[in-house]
Amino acid sequence: MHNHLGTFHAIAACNLAEIAMGMLAEATVPTTHRWIPKGMSVSYVAKAKTSLTAVAELPELPELSDEGTEVVVPVVVTDTAGTTVVTADITVWITPRG
Repeated sequence: MHNHLGTFHAIAACNLAEIAMGMLAEATVPTTHRWIPKGMSVSYVAKAKTSLTAVAELPELPELSDEGTEVVVPVVVTDTAGTTVVTADITVWITPRG
């Protein structure tokens, strides 16, 4: 998706960041728990004119609480040259199922 400037649309980049976070959450949250995005803080740091790649990484897996655990997942979105174009911190709420 492109905007009126011919660059990658900012909200499309947010969607890409959320997909990366969701894949990380699905791969790391145990089946005894569920997760939901709670908020997102985004910085648009450079214009993006190419395809984008989003990577979500946690330095370590958090210990989960029975009362619920808030986890901030950092995501970096880069263009094909490896330039960071968007950074996002997505807050996820994780609770036990049932």
